[in-house]
Amino acid sequence: MNFSENWLRELVEIDADRDTLVRALTMAGLEVEDVTPLGECLEHVVVAQIVAAERHPQADRLQICQVDAGLGQPLQIVCGAPNARIGIKVPLAIVGAKLPNGVAIKAAKLRGVESNGMLCSAKELAIDADASGLLELPSVAPVGQPLATYLGLPDASIELSLTPNRADCLSLHGLAYDVAALFGSAVKLPAAVAVAVSSDARRGIRLEAGKDAPRYLGRVVEGIDPSARTPLWMAERLRRAHLRPISAVVDITNYVMLELGQPMHAFDNDALHGDIVVRHSRSGETLKLLDGSDARLDEGFVLITDEQQVLAVAGVMGGHESRATETTRNVFLESAHFAPAAIMGRARKLGLHTEASHRFERGVDPELPRRALERATELLLAIAGGKAGPILVAENIADLPRPAPVALRRARLKRVLGVDVDDSEVTRIFTALGMQVTIHPDGWQVVAPSSRFDIEREEDLIEEVARIFGYDNIPTLRPSGALALAVEPETRIGELALREQLAARGYHEAINLSFLSLELLTRWGFTDELVSLANPLSADLAVMQPSLLPGLIEALRHNRARQQERVRLFEVARVFAAGDPPRETPSLAIVACGNARAEQWGEPSRALDFHDLKGDLDALIAWGGEPARWSVDATSLPAWLHPGRGARVMRDGKTVGYLGALHPQLAKALDLGADVHVMELALEPLLARRLPLARAVPRFPTVRRDIALDLPEEVRWSQVEEAVRQALGERLQELRLFDRYSGKGVEQGRKSLAMGLILQDASRTLTDDDADRCIREAVAALEQTCKAKLRG
Repeated sequence: MNFSENWLRELVEIDADRDTLVRALTMAGLEVEDVTPLGECLEHVVVAQIVAAERHPQADRLQICQVDAGLGQPLQIVCGAPNARIGIKVPLAIVGAKLPNGVAIKAAKLRGVESNGMLCSAKELAIDADASGLLELPSVAPVGQPLATYLGLPDASIELSLTPNRADCLSLHGLAYDVAALFGSAVKLPAAVAVAVSSDARRGIRLEAGKDAPRYLGRVVEGIDPSARTPLWMAERLRRAHLRPISAVVDITNYVMLELGQPMHAFDNDALHGDIVVRHSRSGETLKLLDGSDARLDEGFVLITDEQQVLAVAGVMGGHESRATETTRNVFLESAHFAPAAIMGRARKLGLHTEASHRFERGVDPELPRRALERATELLLAIAGGKAGPILVAENIADLPRPAPVALRRARLKRVLGVDVDDSEVTRIFTALGMQVTIHPDGWQVVAPSSRFDIEREEDLIEEVARIFGYDNIPTLRPSGALALAVEPETRIGELALREQLAARGYHEAINLSFLSLELLTRWGFTDELVSLANPLSADLAVMQPSLLPGLIEALRHNRARQQERVRLFEVARVFAAGDPPRETPSLAIVACGNARAEQWGEPSRALDFHDLKGDLDALIAWGGEPARWSVDATSLPAWLHPGRGARVMRDGKTVGYLGALHPQLAKALDLGADVHVMELALEPLLARRLPLARAVPRFPTVRRDIALDLPEEVRWSQVEEAVRQALGERLQELRLFDRYSGKGVEQGRKSLAMGLILQDASRTLTDDDADRCIREAVAALEQTCKAKLRG
């Protein structure tokens, strides 16, 4: 946001110099990024007119000009500017002047011809960057008048770096309220004028974009003078705001945008056909824009159309064919309110960034369109003449945002700021900012103006008081130390402790972006319930991650490409699934490849396998104290997991994750080049912990009995363990698998499992008969459920 300092001072009383103003704006959160002084050191620079000119006899590119500077006699000036010609009025630095660039003007001879001054460009006077020729002044400029007086100089172009929530300060009027509050003064805004209607020219308006475009106003102005020039005062204010003057019609809409904050557009009314229609775009539509580029539109845009053609991309840029040109005599002025969400990111999709989109995507006052339309009409009639038709209005009142009352408690204000602010000062601040204030016994109730989209809750009002009262006026105090200690629930393991446990097991934590490319997710087979971003940072970051594994595998690939053969990574983050609102699930993911152990001399190297990762899972499960509630199953595996070396992880019979080797086809497509094992689990079941209860140390000894069973190959260990535990109940303290055998002596398709049963009774010592009975019960259960046979 760039603006003229003098323009701001016309709208609000500022009893301070420029440096004080700049510091006050910055400290109030309106950071001043740059200040460009304009028109300093212009003493002895006056308005002059070239009354005669002839070619220099010794130089083809120089002219000998006779210049009237209001001194009684013309001055002879040698000039090399390409636009120097008889009749134009230009700035003249007379002998004795010293220009902002340090050049001192003296009488001199150029190629043998005397020159008594210098005709200047805007750049030489440090009021603009244009150095292509002399600065041409309007024909009505008074000859001999000091240039600084005529152009309203000195001045400064001030650039603000505004945060996205302060869209109200993208206008001089909005900025004036903040400045008035800062300096304890009052704004001096011109009164709104309703232009007299002198024409019956109308055009229908239809709203078909729902809540994305709830208000659209228009007006036809007939018979304007297309040759009318933008007045100097307006052109200068536009230049100092870094906007190039183009034509009277366009400059007026830009001026109103700077003054009030409402972007507007002017169509050539004769190029329109029938009603104006505000609707959503249809896939495949195109529009040639004002800058000459062709915009290809998808279904995410709001368009302004007539009954035959697309006229503009709402809130971004108008179309080339319907623009107001140097021959336009009848214009249709548009002034509308568009929802920020409907404009957000649309300009970037087209490779654009416009003043209109910059404002609309942050939020424009929904009450501004009528006022802006009246102001633009007033200026257009004054500059270019014409006859104004009635204001045409189409609106859906229910879809327009309405400011809601926000309460501010006096005690809360003091607690947050740490300082007492007088009630009268708080009321003054809110009133100066254009807010409606109602005083209550315990504080204030405030209704923000419709331009302040950022005032939603009590903290927003506290921020307003703090920045206007002055952060420098808030003392720096040490914390009192009265901190409330958070009670850590004993039934939940802390995430930090989980991270420390994984780090202790040799894993490194990775932190990845939560966005992935659709192409990568499709390769993994994630196509359902994806959450796509409406405004992605790039095409490769367009979808919220439905799983942590694709991003974590990319980190593994990055490390392997840098000669890291043994990689072990984990990540704790959220995954996302489509819904209203989208569902977020905290998750843990692990990826690992390379050797099972770090390189050493104590044991031979061995490649990581499924059981290593299963061991890590068992360690995490054991931490919760309820391993019996967990189980694994080799059925219903996702497509990205190896069908023979993967498992589904369940808690209480409900699937909470998966682990195993990546599918070979996926590993090949990702160019991993080695077996990679992965695990992903929902985080909350893993963090659940049994409430610790104190128990007496058992007084009676344990008894161990070993058995070997012949079972079908397809029977899983988890089925065996479940059957034995159900049969023996609390008498079974532990079940240990210590051998697995298949081959000679065992039927094909079957296997032998040898296990140790650790038995104990809390009330007495078990006898041999008790232990033998337990073995018989366990074997009977296994014969019935697992088709097992006891081996001799």
